[in-house]
Amino acid sequence: MKYFSTRGGERELSFEETVLTGLAPNGGLYIPVSIPQLPPAWKTEWKDYSFVDLSVAVLSLYISSDEMSQAELRELVIRSYAGFRHPEVTPLVKLSERKYVLELWHGPTWAFKDVALQFLGNLFEFFLKRRNKEKVEHSQPASEKLTVVGATSGDTGSAAIYGLRGKSNISIFILHPKGRVSPIQEAQMTTVTDANVYNLAVKGSVVSQHDFSIRLPFIQDVVKTLFGDSQFNAKHRLGAVNSINWARILAQTVYYFSAYFHARRLLGLSENEETELQFVVPTGNFGDILAGYYAKKMGLPMTGKLGVATNANDILTRFWRTGRYEKMDSSPIAEAAPSMEPAAGSSDGKQATDSSGVKETLSPAMDILVSSNFERLLWYLAFENVPEGEGNRREKAGGTVNEWMLKMKNDGRVEVPTAVLEAARRDFCAERVSDEETLETIRSHYTGTPTYVVDPHTAVGLHAASKMAGQNGPNITQIILSTAHPAKFSEAVSKALQSVPNFSFDKDVMPEEFKGLLQKERRVVDVEKADPELVKKVIESRV
Repeated sequence: MKYFSTRGGERELSFEETVLTGLAPNGGLYIPVSIPQLPPAWKTEWKDYSFVDLSVAVLSLYISSDEMSQAELRELVIRSYAGFRHPEVTPLVKLSERKYVLELWHGPTWAFKDVALQFLGNLFEFFLKRRNKEKVEHSQPASEKLTVVGATSGDTGSAAIYGLRGKSNISIFILHPKGRVSPIQEAQMTTVTDANVYNLAVKGSVVSQHDFSIRLPFIQDVVKTLFGDSQFNAKHRLGAVNSINWARILAQTVYYFSAYFHARRLLGLSENEETELQFVVPTGNFGDILAGYYAKKMGLPMTGKLGVATNANDILTRFWRTGRYEKMDSSPIAEAAPSMEPAAGSSDGKQATDSSGVKETLSPAMDILVSSNFERLLWYLAFENVPEGEGNRREKAGGTVNEWMLKMKNDGRVEVPTAVLEAARRDFCAERVSDEETLETIRSHYTGTPTYVVDPHTAVGLHAASKMAGQNGPNITQIILSTAHPAKFSEAVSKALQSVPNFSFDKDVMPEEFKGLLQKERRVVDVEKADPELVKKVIESRV
């Protein structure tokens, strides 16, 4: 299996090169030359597989045995999930006859990103060790090293750090907006004191009551600038841990298969019976739901459309509504009636918006301006829109995506042809959820039967699923992806449940592992502003 850039070019990379490179030199994202189909007897052969077995079965379809043997892959997978707290790794929890929650947060940092980043960290180390061993055997000087740079609003950073801490030949620099991540998330990152881990807190100045310090898009731009600096990139061999790295998407496809088999068992289906499923995913950067798209294209049965659930930062919902992929909502309705939803940190009930256009919400991991992984889906939609027999379809699709992304960069918006939008609507539907609806969903599930505590991102998924249920057939079972433990978002959960009698956050939500975390020793470097040159200096002085 080879991989190529969504923005065109004839160059094809091996899986190893794709993982270590991250972002293509032309700014595109890597995708496989083809989506493999499931083996004929997969339903029978895989039905009793453990999560490790499923991972090996799915991942081996994308990783050539010439690059990594089955034994090597299995050893990496076992190591990646050995530290998860649940034996099923990603268990399925029943809420009602037609609604289940897929808990993805049983890893070391209590967030869904552990599933991919524990595996990615081990991949990085495996490939570097093998390359350096070959250098020694050929008497070549200087070992290969990797400098991992990432931007985070919380969960990506801690999951990446826990996946790479102590890994040989790797240094990791994680940038976060100072004062704009939850206390637990900040502590998870900054209390890791391994010698190869560096946390950079990027400062920002408050210009007005609606320009609240610095937000994730600014530091994401810094990271993109570093990757685009060919000289700096070549010198430090930059590696990507954000969801632009293909290995993250690949690892996440596995839990869609795991959920499918768990659902069959919980529904009591016989071998010859099939179930009608819809996966609903709270998403900002589109990586988690894109993994479901790949699973579906491989052959995993999904009767219902993949459900895109967004908060007030609804660039994805607006795309499925209008066919316009745009940073700011240009619809007359939006201009006439700006959002008035209450937000965390907003005392006057208005939605705070920073100078980039990002709205501050109770589900901060989804507070994005542009969905970085959406480009991968756009390539498949563009490819489908190129008539068969019309020259090099792959290259034409890459050229189209490149034009769209340039227009997005220069104009802040691009509108796709009607045929492309119709193709997108065939596999996906989308709903926007307000902060008020998020709070009400947290309350209703805590006070309902069964009692279930959810974080604000999972609440966005649950509320969107309720909206989508009315559009589904009567027999469709919904699986909502739960992306983080509620203790990581104490402000939102406490706000939702403060009026519930006898509710105690420490007693009802907080895990023992989090207690005392805020008092631990910290190691963090302050960066005065979101300036690529300042970040370069920090990296230069420490690698």
